[in-house]
Amino acid sequence: MTDDFVNLLERLVNEGVEFVIVGGFAGIVHGCTYLTQDIDICCDFTSANLLALQKAISDLDPVHRMTPKKLKLKLTEETCSQFKNLYLDTDKGQLDCLGFVDGLGDYKQVKQVSELIEVEDKKMRVLSLDALIKTKRAMNRPRDRQAISQLEAIKKLKNEGASRD
Repeated sequence: MTDDFVNLLERLVNEGVEFVIVGGFAGIVHGCTYLTQDIDICCDFTSANLLALQKAISDLDPVHRMTPKKLKLKLTEETCSQFKNLYLDTDKGQLDCLGFVDGLGDYKQVKQVSELIEVEDKKMRVLSLDALIKTKRAMNRPRDRQAISQLEAIKKLKNEGASRD
């Protein structure tokens, strides 16, 4: 994990943001060797959670990556309900905040198929290996099909190791 990505995740944990690591970074947590340029998280899109997220990254100059003018992130209690996803650029890297994950569902459903990990003494949630494979199959993009090969190999190795114990 890069220091910037770890710092970004620690900030979210410190502010009590409810999230699960999904996407390419979740694959890396499980042992995939591919590179990712961002962190994808599925998070609770309640006003309180989004405002905590904004507070966590406010000093990192967060901007909406998908807007033509790269508008600054300026959430209020009223505007939070307008978003289903947030695609942000920050000084620590790209952060994609998703309200729904293909093949799994919304935050509550994603959280149910996640597991707790510890990174730099901080506890956070990441998709389980099986759930990650399921969502990669549902998205079915070329890069997802490549990831599935690695993820299934990792799963096989873990299962073989568990059966020896």
